[in-house]
Amino acid sequence: MKHLLRGFFIAVLFICCNFQLVSAQPMQTLPVDKNVRIGKLENGLTYYIRHNALPEKRVEFHIAQKVGSILEEPQQRGLAHFLEHMAFNGTKNFPGDETGLGIVPWCETKGIKFGTNLNAYTSIDKTVYRISNVPTDNVSVVDSCLLILHDWSSAINLADKEIDKERGVIREEWRSRNSGMQRIMTNALPTMYPDSKYADCMPIGSLDVINNFPYQDIRDYYAKWYRPDLQGIMIVGDINVDEMEAKLKKVFADVKAPVHPANRIYYPVADNQEPLIFIGTDKEIETPSISFFFKSEAFPDSLKNTINYYGIQYMLSMGISMLNSRLAEIRQQADPPFTGASAGYGDFFVAKTKSAFGIDASSKIGGIELAMKTILEEAERARRFGFTETEYDRARANYLQRVESAYNEREKMKNDTYVNEYISNFLDNEPMPGIEYEYAMMNKLAPNIPVTAINQVMQQLITDNNQVVLLAGPEKEGLKYPTKEEITALLKQMKSFDLKPYEDKVSNEPLLKEEPKGGKIISEKAGDIYGTTKLVLSNGVKVYIKPTDYKADQILMKGTSLGGSSQFADKEILNISQINGVALVGGIGNFNKVDLGKALAGKRASVGAGVSATTETVSGSCSPKDFETMMQLTYLTFTAPRKDNEAFESYKNRLKAELQNADANPMTAFSDTISYALYGNHPRSFSMKEEDVDKIDYDRVLEMYKDRFKDASDFTFYFVGNVDIEKMKPMIAKYLGGLPSINRKESFKDTKMEIRKGQYKNEFAKKQETPMASIMFLFSGTCKYDLRNQMTLSILDQALDMVYTAEIREKEGGSYGVNCSGSLSRYPKEQLVLQIVFQTDPAKKDKLSGIVIEQLNKMAKEGPSAEHMQKIKEYMLKKYKDAQKENSYWLGNLDEYFYTGIDYTKDYETLVNSITAKDVQEFLAKLMKQNNEIQVIMTVPEEEAK
Repeated sequence: MKHLLRGFFIAVLFICCNFQLVSAQPMQTLPVDKNVRIGKLENGLTYYIRHNALPEKRVEFHIAQKVGSILEEPQQRGLAHFLEHMAFNGTKNFPGDETGLGIVPWCETKGIKFGTNLNAYTSIDKTVYRISNVPTDNVSVVDSCLLILHDWSSAINLADKEIDKERGVIREEWRSRNSGMQRIMTNALPTMYPDSKYADCMPIGSLDVINNFPYQDIRDYYAKWYRPDLQGIMIVGDINVDEMEAKLKKVFADVKAPVHPANRIYYPVADNQEPLIFIGTDKEIETPSISFFFKSEAFPDSLKNTINYYGIQYMLSMGISMLNSRLAEIRQQADPPFTGASAGYGDFFVAKTKSAFGIDASSKIGGIELAMKTILEEAERARRFGFTETEYDRARANYLQRVESAYNEREKMKNDTYVNEYISNFLDNEPMPGIEYEYAMMNKLAPNIPVTAINQVMQQLITDNNQVVLLAGPEKEGLKYPTKEEITALLKQMKSFDLKPYEDKVSNEPLLKEEPKGGKIISEKAGDIYGTTKLVLSNGVKVYIKPTDYKADQILMKGTSLGGSSQFADKEILNISQINGVALVGGIGNFNKVDLGKALAGKRASVGAGVSATTETVSGSCSPKDFETMMQLTYLTFTAPRKDNEAFESYKNRLKAELQNADANPMTAFSDTISYALYGNHPRSFSMKEEDVDKIDYDRVLEMYKDRFKDASDFTFYFVGNVDIEKMKPMIAKYLGGLPSINRKESFKDTKMEIRKGQYKNEFAKKQETPMASIMFLFSGTCKYDLRNQMTLSILDQALDMVYTAEIREKEGGSYGVNCSGSLSRYPKEQLVLQIVFQTDPAKKDKLSGIVIEQLNKMAKEGPSAEHMQKIKEYMLKKYKDAQKENSYWLGNLDEYFYTGIDYTKDYETLVNSITAKDVQEFLAKLMKQNNEIQVIMTVPEEEAK
């Protein structure tokens, strides 16, 4: 610690040279945001309360616990996570079960949806519960949510029957998450944390414990660790702070401080002189990966609320950002040494008591040695030679742009942004001076920190000791990995690598070599659909502009026209499938992807393009001040896709690496089988294989792309956000009006890619390391495309989710969750699809599949219950009100209106309220009568199911 922090402190002295905002004392304490009320009750409970008006008439309730799986004893492995589940299964004031007054059902009657607004998570050192987006119109609802926090704090029931029911749910959660990488990480912990509690601390715990722990064990854990001195309450929203504080004090008055509290230990991580290396393989891992960690002492919590800490965090951020830019540049080489690589600095893997500089990479099979040598070379290059002034200029410009954007949005920040800040402050003592102070501070601080200070920090990060390595790869016959001795030798060679300083190739040329001739606005109409202003340009482009005040620093854009890949023959499916990946791989104009990123430093503007089956689109976003940059990028995206053979070769090699062992993941077989079940051998039902990659015709893909974007006359553009129409009009005329136009008349074609009709079932066995059955039911048919049917389908989806949660998850403990998703499409033909997917123990697949069909048929006969209808409508109406304050909502509505003719806002509330349970029943019954049912079941060989 002393070595690394001393280096940091020396580097921070650079900060104070000309820093006028504060005194020249780097350890000066930062203020706390004056807009948050922070207090502590006599029992030790900490609270944060803030009034915030966005979203309007909504409030967030969170409780953070300084408690996680690290506190478990061996016989309790998994109980921290188990307890989190139990918090939703009965408390003092919301007992549930026979009473019917449970947390989940009560919340859902108020439009607070389980999983979406009502949820929790458990990690190594913390457990956090949340009740989000609570409506404040009804005071009793707000008061009840505060009571739920109280019960989570000290009054969870932990009834025997509920514990036993939850064992099955958690078994299935373990099953669904026990992937190859999860297994390797779990197995790696004893090597990475020798003789430490971190050696066995994964929150999911031990199946043996989950299945067999005595009831009293979890009650003892709860009593020992869920206590007010380890709890923080965060309440942010459209509330009166004084009233909320008074209520909180009253509600939590009966929560007693522990008399002889157990010591909450934050377990240290020991130093190591020789590298700790774990090499793990698994049959279900697709690609090799390696992570190097260089451990250092965590920054003391007691010193975090200082300018010193901000300075160090800024310098670390700059160094990591510049190193990642270099790694991204290497990835663009024709034959890249890795398929992906990144660097970071933060907690050491699962332990917050130790920090680490980490650098990792993934590779093609057989390529991990080259990948690991390359990333170590880049880390050493940065350590030895540092970064250049031009690299730093860009990284700093991007950083200050993000700070400026946050500052510009200071009146538009949503509740969850503040909640997350307060959780970090409570759990980790992260500073929270407020964006106004942070903006002023960083605009003084950043310009006064030279690149030499960043380089000095980088020199401290790569250490000769405290090295840890985690290598994970596929288990395949004949595939060899470097040994621990070879990895150790490579680490020792770092300082003697033959390296040269990085050369930063910088271009000062503008985005556009030649200005477009532009066009004219030939008509303008205010007050069009959704309050837009409609512009028609001389080249035929139509533009709809909707001003909003929802975000201060955001403009969203979308441009679309009909046609899409349906214009190309089925036999070209290989190239069709690659248009979106390949066409812009070389960049735009005179800029490859790397150079374009450099040219856009300090700007907030991005544009992308895509071709779907029926449309071609461009999408973008920008800060209002960078609107012209977004227009220039749009112009180049249409007119100047850049051919770059080296970038294309890089893309192909990375794609091959991704595909060469994709079959190792059992879900690949499941996905491919579903595709065949739906579409048979239709030529457009195409699954890319490694051997197909070299058949991609780059010139043809570019030709296809250019064909889709050579005629802007049938494009319609939408702009939504903080727009100034008068300022935008000249740029719209210049750049969108300057797009090519040949006035062709076209729409999309029907490619006849239709879902299989009738009854079809495919059950197959696939060897899996964790025995699991994956099951899909799909029902399809014709259905009129209109808003009422869309709403009815949404209600049906949600009603089935509720039924299956109760019947499959809660009663049977048979699956972590059943996912129901419906879609109603208009083009090329009107079609309704209802899909039901879940995973379970292979021994239970038949029973649970029977329940799924039984409940589906029941829904088709009886419809949803009155209780479910009320909950669903409450949620939909609340969500609708919230969505109206989002730019993305209006952009989507404009796109929908001009694509399908459906107005998603017209009489929405009236329509939702008018739909009855009988309507839903008849809707489903009509679908089921069409008798189109597909089942795909992937299980395991019979001997594995036992």
